[in-house]
Amino acid sequence: MHLIVALLTIAAASDLQPVLPRLIAAFEKETGHTVRATFGSSGNFFAQIRDGAPFDVFLSADNTYPQQLEAAGLAEPSTLMSYATGSIVLWARRGSGVDVRSGWNALTGDRVKRIAVANPEHAPYGRAAVAALRAAGIYDRVRTKLVLGENVAQAAQFVQSGNALVGIIPLSLAKSPPLAATGDYADVPPSLYPPIEQSAVVLRASRNKNAARAFLQYLRRRDVIAVLAAAGFGPAPVHTTR
Repeated sequence: MHLIVALLTIAAASDLQPVLPRLIAAFEKETGHTVRATFGSSGNFFAQIRDGAPFDVFLSADNTYPQQLEAAGLAEPSTLMSYATGSIVLWARRGSGVDVRSGWNALTGDRVKRIAVANPEHAPYGRAAVAALRAAGIYDRVRTKLVLGENVAQAAQFVQSGNALVGIIPLSLAKSPPLAATGDYADVPPSLYPPIEQSAVVLRASRNKNAARAFLQYLRRRDVIAVLAAAGFGPAPVHTTR
């Protein structure tokens, strides 16, 4: 039987950057497909897809953007699925003089002039950061300190480079080797922000729908879920059938 291989293009949220290449490499080895991933903010990808960007799969950092694509008829029916749950942390470089273990006090002190977050206009993790600051009752005190990254990877880069002293970033980035080697993190209580339910969908414009569906099924496998868990992702929430 002749194996049909495909070139699969994936629009992926930046919080997946530390782990997705490894998952893709294993998928390519198993299937013979070639996969190319582009990383960025979920909101920007949503706008690009709405405008006709030729991706096969969208791995969003939330479920809202994929649901909107489905409602607009731009997603393949019955392919919308949750694949992980994200979480946010406070992260600072070692030697910066900021102890993130002190929690919100690390942000309100005079020493901290800049706090990096992803732009909440189009980054789900940025919205989660703002929600947590509001719930903690300190948003008005720190709002002028916020430095907005185009996506979570850029926000993390701001802190890593010293352009900001503290960042509110995904746990997956804080646990990545470059950041784990140079800084420390403290968890933000999940009760302070809405669940970050990360969802995926096959796009209606895809010319490789079978391969795209196969990749989403691959994300459901126990060994893949274990890799995501080690990278800082929680399990996908279980939904009742709609």
